[in-house]
Amino acid sequence: MATRPISPEDHERIADAIRAAESKTDGEIYCVVAHASDGYFFPAAFMAMLGMLVVSLAVGYGLEAWWLSIRLPHFVIAELLALASVLILLWALPALRIHLVPRRLRYQAAHANAMKQFLARNVHRTTARTGVLVFVSIAERYAEVVADSGIDSCVGQHVWDGVVRDLTAHAGDDRLAEGFVKAIQAVGAVLAEHFPVSTGDSNELDDPLVEI
Repeated sequence: MATRPISPEDHERIADAIRAAESKTDGEIYCVVAHASDGYFFPAAFMAMLGMLVVSLAVGYGLEAWWLSIRLPHFVIAELLALASVLILLWALPALRIHLVPRRLRYQAAHANAMKQFLARNVHRTTARTGVLVFVSIAERYAEVVADSGIDSCVGQHVWDGVVRDLTAHAGDDRLAEGFVKAIQAVGAVLAEHFPVSTGDSNELDDPLVEI
């Protein structure tokens, strides 16, 4: 997914896209990009320990098959040293951890973070319950559109799935800012169709993209 930092110019483009989209609807759009949704130290350490266990069993059976022997205390010490080395490596190189974590767990962490941001940023507290969160977690290569209850009753999940596919495609080409702009325009069009702007509409959520 995207590796280039989002520039101040890109931040302004995204904020302008949100303002333009919200000018045609009573709905509210909020955008968050997370560099990672978890530290993954403990899941990565668990997976590394499982791998070490499998390797240790293979080595033990291999030594027995080759009529070689090693004293048990020496074997245990070697295991502990290997485990300590792996844990130190995972602590020193945080970017390595996520590669040891299954995709399902990565997506669960990113989804949990999306829901956390939806609540923490008060997207669920708009007057008509018409807030939409556009969320990306870069490390997990994950994107999600979270819509409040007032929108879910009118818009099918397949609509948001299409927005997510386009957003992740742009992010995969290292065009995350462009992906956000396109996603905002698509979400804005959906909101304008079902919740057109009314007299007295006010901006209930901040417009700038939030990086965490």
